[in-house]
Amino acid sequence: MRRLVMLALVLGLGAGSWWWLSQSSAGPAVEYRLGEVQRGDVLAVVSATGTIEPEELVDVGAQVAGRIQDLGQDPHEASKSIDYGSQIEEGTILARIDADLYAAQVEQAKAAVSRAKADIDQQSIRQQQLEREWKRAQEFHRRNSISEADLDLARANWQAAQAAVSVAEASLEQAKASLHQSEINLGYCTIRSPVKGVIIDRRVNVGQTVVASLNAPSLFLIAKDLRRLQVWASVNEADIGQIFVGQGVNFTVDARPNEVFRGTVSQIRLNATMTQNVVTYTVVVNTDNSELRLLPYLTATLQFERESRHEVLTVPNVALRWQPRTSPTGSASAAANGGAKGDASGGGPGKAAGMGRDPKTGRVWVRDKDTVRPIEVRVGLTDGVVTEVEGAELREGMAVIVADVLLESAGPSSPFAPKTQGGSTPAGGPKTGGRAP
Repeated sequence: MRRLVMLALVLGLGAGSWWWLSQSSAGPAVEYRLGEVQRGDVLAVVSATGTIEPEELVDVGAQVAGRIQDLGQDPHEASKSIDYGSQIEEGTILARIDADLYAAQVEQAKAAVSRAKADIDQQSIRQQQLEREWKRAQEFHRRNSISEADLDLARANWQAAQAAVSVAEASLEQAKASLHQSEINLGYCTIRSPVKGVIIDRRVNVGQTVVASLNAPSLFLIAKDLRRLQVWASVNEADIGQIFVGQGVNFTVDARPNEVFRGTVSQIRLNATMTQNVVTYTVVVNTDNSELRLLPYLTATLQFERESRHEVLTVPNVALRWQPRTSPTGSASAAANGGAKGDASGGGPGKAAGMGRDPKTGRVWVRDKDTVRPIEVRVGLTDGVVTEVEGAELREGMAVIVADVLLESAGPSSPFAPKTQGGSTPAGGPKTGGRAP
């Protein structure tokens, strides 16, 4: 009887040891998350930010100094003066500067013209008198009634009178020019719009004094045509080589988040700027604003269309980065044993696979019964989310692994200890896969 009890005890201990060893070597269970091979379009873009600017701006200033007497009348609303957003025509009066001082200068200039005319008359009369004296001196000289010196004096006086008339005529022209200048300055007291457009900014108020010195003070900022706008985008030096004139651009603004606007690159400016050792270039994008849905100075997020592919097979980018998990002991996980054995590089999910290989080739992993196996693919264009792929084994709708979840902790444990679920959950792909033993 004692032998039977000892035999049963030995057999029980052996069975328990065998079960414990089998559980220790089985490794953790893994659940896979799967993505899908899809057919669609891939558009590679260069992203940038910029500011919407009017296509043509006119800065209206004052050429004379003085106090703003009043603002002009809005041509579309008689009871309203010129203000922000006013629609104006060419020649519309924008403001008036106090003209009393300049009107006085005009009167002074007119008086100077009158005096110059009187001087001409005076010098002409004197010149005529001296001309008659010169003729009498000649007659007397023929009769030997005056000396040679008196003859020369008469001639010199007549010639000086002629020069005095010329001086008076020049003074008249100078006075007329001064009058014209004074009249121009008086005209500058009424500030008119040089173009048809919209008032973007009004920088003066009634009663404010403007001083025109070396630089004309800016009074109004006018956008010539808000139906044609530009986006001034700042493009990094690493991406500027992929931008060209005529390139299509899509952009959005926060003011209209559900709309995508279209534009075309019209200019790449060469005067680069450097900010904190980052070199950027200004790229000008023309866009149509016929419906006036865009406003000046909005911040735009742009996508320059670099290259596109249509109706090609694509996989999520995470599928190209995933590779089988490696256990802490250095051997491939149970889910990867078989088809994936020897292909793990020691990194976890999300680490780039196939380092050192041709960058145009890649690898995706698919389920094969209780194992996973790789499929070699040729990598094409990517938009940052999906990548164009080609491969003899790829089919539209095929499930590829994008991530895995470790369900049980690895390593030996007591058969009497409770099991706990552990591991990490890499992001990416729907949780559609099964479990591997």
